[in-house]
Amino acid sequence: MSTEPTSTRPTSSKTVLITGASSGIGAATARQLAADGHTVVLGARREERLAALAREIRADGGTVSHRPLDVTDASDVESFVLDARERYGRVDVMVNNAGVMPLSKLEALRLDEWNRMIDVNVRGLLHGIAAALPVMRAQRCGHFVNLASIGAHVVSPTASVYCATKYAAWAISEGLRQEVGDIRVTTISPGVTESELADSITDPVGKEEMRVYRRIALPASAVARAISYAVAQPDDVDVNEIVVRPVATM
Repeated sequence: MSTEPTSTRPTSSKTVLITGASSGIGAATARQLAADGHTVVLGARREERLAALAREIRADGGTVSHRPLDVTDASDVESFVLDARERYGRVDVMVNNAGVMPLSKLEALRLDEWNRMIDVNVRGLLHGIAAALPVMRAQRCGHFVNLASIGAHVVSPTASVYCATKYAAWAISEGLRQEVGDIRVTTISPGVTESELADSITDPVGKEEMRVYRRIALPASAVARAISYAVAQPDDVDVNEIVVRPVATM
């Protein structure tokens, strides 16, 4: 099966901001949406990875810019959004993708890792909303695409805190959708996906659980295509949630 981006030919080019864009779903989404004809603005901590991805997108004819971004810093996220608006005149889509997943059983008491997940997966999402919502309100249109997880729907051993953060992402997104009538909100809940998320697992039990669980995984491009579908809908159509996971079962 090809994992190359396939253009959905949107009716108009949009300015799309993507957090956590240096790898995995974020990078695949950047490639896909650039192939669709959108302008993509990339943010992540690893600037060298962003630069390489931006060169790849430009070589394929896409329009892209990038800057380092720490989603746990509210002022940094605000600058990321305002810089994009100043450069391109508007912010049409905010893809809140940045996330971490250092799994472990609760009895391991890895408080630092729990707090890191809360900071990135929950506060990072809230910072993205806080930065982009005033801009979209002023435009009277916009679109949030927030990455949750199948972990927002099903809890598994070693994933209690991670699943809690992703349920929070789902709940925040649903609340936002109900509050903002003129702004679209889409929650993407991927099943197990090929990415670097598992690289953050330091607990040996959690690492082994994930190794077994990841024997069947989606390519990140499959999630990117789901995001592309939601973004490509007419302005009066809001795709509220997409759950996407592999066909095969364990």
